[in-house]
Amino acid sequence: MDDTEIAIVGAGAAGLSLAHRLCAAPVGRTCPSIALIDAPRGPTRPPERTWCFWEARDGEFDTALSGAWDSLRVRAPDGTAVVASPAPLRYKMLRSSAFEELVTARLDREPRVRRVAAEVTDVRDLPGGAEVRGVTARGDSLALRARWVFDSRPLRTLPPARTTLLQHFRGWFVRTDRPVFAPRLADLMDFRTPQPAHGLSFAYVLPTTAYDALVEYTEFSRAVLDERAYDEALRRHLTHRLGVSRFEVIRAEQGVIPMTDARFPRRAGRSVFRIGTAGGATRPSTGYTFAAAQRQARAIASAYHRGRTPVPPRAHTRRSLAMDAVMLRALDSGRVDGAAFFAGLFRAVPMERLLRFLDGRTRWDEDFRIGLRTPVRPMLRTVAELPLLPRLPSRTTTAPPGGPTRENDRKETQR
Repeated sequence: MDDTEIAIVGAGAAGLSLAHRLCAAPVGRTCPSIALIDAPRGPTRPPERTWCFWEARDGEFDTALSGAWDSLRVRAPDGTAVVASPAPLRYKMLRSSAFEELVTARLDREPRVRRVAAEVTDVRDLPGGAEVRGVTARGDSLALRARWVFDSRPLRTLPPARTTLLQHFRGWFVRTDRPVFAPRLADLMDFRTPQPAHGLSFAYVLPTTAYDALVEYTEFSRAVLDERAYDEALRRHLTHRLGVSRFEVIRAEQGVIPMTDARFPRRAGRSVFRIGTAGGATRPSTGYTFAAAQRQARAIASAYHRGRTPVPPRAHTRRSLAMDAVMLRALDSGRVDGAAFFAGLFRAVPMERLLRFLDGRTRWDEDFRIGLRTPVRPMLRTVAELPLLPRLPSRTTTAPPGGPTRENDRKETQR
């Protein structure tokens, strides 16, 4: 049996961020003893992933960014576009490997933090703490006891919900033979894609140079596609919409993020807590997680250093979650046209305000005015219907361990 103050299961965005915040102790406080437990390298270890978020121009992770954009574009299905600046916010892209390298360099300077490579099989309460059990990379049994355990592993099944859609996507990191991208302009949503019967689809283009970009095809719908369908959608968007006839696929990544009004318990025992996606950090209406995971980590660290029980806070306000539940139901029922819904919002609401809204950072009066820009009758009908709907067990499994995306190195040339 090994003893430590805090054990963090999973070293993805949520786990690394929490360790980092705990060690960034205020004056007069010290970093607690931390065991950061991650899966050994191999099939159970998540591959490199891409995270996107928006925040003020100067952020603490800026040195690790793969790209940042001050202008965003949203295209409606008919091709009309809204181009705007979200200032003082900035849209940012961060690769998980760069984030891990940056945070690990900071944690390596702290002797009270140690890394443990093990496949965790069980986390359970014990008197005065909790125990993490698993198998190490060498095949030895792990039994690690801690005062507090924070578990970021995705849930195997989702909690009961009234509505569950899937945000599923595949992205190509492409390189073209001629300059076709505008490096300072990102396509946040391009709805010139075939729309599913329930939900919506869009393309996403994040250029890093005139020749290089992440081009992604995304759907919000009930079921995922096969890899060939995603590739065909990507190839069609590049050739028919962007006019790119020759390109090379450097890497590809693919994933599934549940979009659900399920309630995610943040406490799994007296001394065991869930963080990240498992703790409700993913915004149901957008799938964005990284910024909420940072807020969650800061709040946990603050509570711990003040001597309080470090229960993870709710990542999103009750008001935000209620509005998301309405939107998801309206989208899944087909009462609203998803592409027209989002395109209309970006056309009617200032970009900065809408991004704050999507991050749950707007006031109630701003939320009310934004609500008036949506299809009011279908939304009110959905509001009236929701309390009558039962929360049913989900048949949807969550993403592979470590996060919602998977990536494979791949080279393909389109001519």
